[in-house]
Amino acid sequence: MTTENTTKGPTAAATTAATVTGLLAEIARTGTDAIRGGYTRPVYSTAELDLRTWFTDQASRRGLSVETDRNGAIWAWWDVPGGDRANALVTGSHLDSVPGGGAFDGPLGVASALVAVDLLKARMPTPTRPLAVVVFPEEEGSRFGVACLGSRLLTGAIDPDKARKLRDPDGNTFADVAGANGLDPRFIGRDEELLGRIGAFVELHVEQGRGLIDLNQPTAIASSILGHGRWALSVHGQGNHAGTTLMSDRHDPMVAASRMVVAVRDAARNQPHARATVGRLQPVPGGTNVIASRVDFWLDVRHPDDAVTAAVVETIHQQAQLIAAEEGCTVELREESLSPTVHFDPALGKQLQKILPDAPILDTGAGHDAGVLAPYVPTAMVFVRNPSGISHSPEEHVVDEDAETGAVVLADALHGLMA
Repeated sequence: MTTENTTKGPTAAATTAATVTGLLAEIARTGTDAIRGGYTRPVYSTAELDLRTWFTDQASRRGLSVETDRNGAIWAWWDVPGGDRANALVTGSHLDSVPGGGAFDGPLGVASALVAVDLLKARMPTPTRPLAVVVFPEEEGSRFGVACLGSRLLTGAIDPDKARKLRDPDGNTFADVAGANGLDPRFIGRDEELLGRIGAFVELHVEQGRGLIDLNQPTAIASSILGHGRWALSVHGQGNHAGTTLMSDRHDPMVAASRMVVAVRDAARNQPHARATVGRLQPVPGGTNVIASRVDFWLDVRHPDDAVTAAVVETIHQQAQLIAAEEGCTVELREESLSPTVHFDPALGKQLQKILPDAPILDTGAGHDAGVLAPYVPTAMVFVRNPSGISHSPEEHVVDEDAETGAVVLADALHGLMA
């Protein structure tokens, strides 16, 4: 299913003065989180829908043809004469966020892509190769628990039935939420026709680490993404009264879960280059004066070697089972998503190195839609310096000069790939 926005805005000439910082300023109040700080923009929330409208308007102002695909991704096309969209260059990113996230993770890539279109239009009246700016939904997985859900659906990396049954924290299924927002959940899934149009995908993203700080460079080319996955653990105990249950009589899943969180840290520390994180924990029923009957928590594990990632998870699972038994509880572990280590397309990388000879090469521990697309189409990434070295936090930052440099670098890359 594809829907097209036929609204016509101002001509491209009216947008040539746009800047990345100016575009980001337009959405700076959308989805602000007064409690966590930063931004909370889960997919299909009011904030994320407002951002989708903002993007559609900006694309239309540039004379781009805007469509929403069957999986909820928005595509804005700058067509070649005749409208053939084969072997297209695609750039873009996402607009959703983690809870309390920063201003640049996702939106920087979208705003930079729009400015790159402006720069390219100033260099050439028509493209020599079709170009699309894409906004993928649910990249962070903060609502339905599966990162890069939109690109996974496009490529067939997730089963559509599994996706339809995913639930958000309020119990709403993805099928119901998608249907309420204009999609037909019967048709979500791999899109051969659309996937076949992509000749190359180049995603610009804020760097989520210190690589460019240490190198004193504004931009870099990505080489690889560490393998990573998400697992959910459910610790079952005996719910009871906090005041009447003696400590010796308790089977408290919160105590077990807390010990497991420490075991997660220790398992990662014992394996060089491993990263393991528990960022979300939910007791049931969650009362202050109630011993929980169940505690659910979510695990993120990453390592450059996929076999090591699996080994770390197995170690954590074994430790969790021992801890649960000692506390008179039980534990279940289930995989929610798994992405192997990704090495970006070598030929495309060499092309970018020729076009951008000053850009260093970096790997990353953060997942991206580019990583999901990499097994199916030639894919690359450009990173922009983050002077804080912090991401998924309000402290994430990009200075104005680097933001504008990133858009120029992206335009240079796309222009060079059109040759």
